Amino acid sequence: MTGGEAIVALLSIVVIDIVLGGDNAVLIALASKALPPDQRKKAMFWGVAGAVGIRAALTCVALYVLKIPLLQFTGGILLAWIAIKLLSEERKVRYETGKSLAEAIKIIIVADAIMGIDNVIAIAGAAHGSVLMVILGLAISVPVIMWGSTFILRFMDRYPFIMYLGAGVLAWTAGQMMAEDKVIYRELGAGIPYFEILVPVLILVIVMAIGYYRSRVPVDTPS
Repeated sequence: MTGGEAIVALLSIVVIDIVLGGDNAVLIALASKALPPDQRKKAMFWGVAGAVGIRAALTCVALYVLKIPLLQFTGGILLAWIAIKLLSEERKVRYETGKSLAEAIKIIIVADAIMGIDNVIAIAGAAHGSVLMVILGLAISVPVIMWGSTFILRFMDRYPFIMYLGAGVLAWTAGQMMAEDKVIYRELGAGIPYFEILVPVLILVIVMAIGYYRSRVPVDTPS
């Protein structure tokens, strides 16, 4: 990976984690809301530390799993669907409040692990096999998520273009994952010029078009 590719990968990971981590930010804030101020900071610190550790481990596992033929292509399809959902669905997440320091830490770690599956797939795809990029990306984005809390969601709701930016990064990453799959490239890409660029562009256009359409057309029509 060249210096420019490493910078792009790192920026992609940060953008992906911040955009997809909005709900996680609210989770962190609410899980420790009922605690005394001194315990609240401890719950946030240890909860986030545990959540980051689990997410980093899962992402590193995903880096190697995605090397299995066609799994990377499948991961790209899933990531493209996540990008579409990001643009077209409202957040409907149930949050819990911890009544003790230990309970708040447990809520943050467990809930983040469940909610962070999409982050894991996206970051693994954007990292292009680099564990260092995963670690650096999480090191930069997680403190922003931790201290940003509800501000992140309010900012994204106020400036919708941020959601499109995040979805665009996800879509491009999904296209790269599909194009870089060994089986797909061997059977299709080897004979198509600029295949590794054409596929991400195509996926980007498809995701943006579907996401925009779904965000404008109501799902339930009145009877």
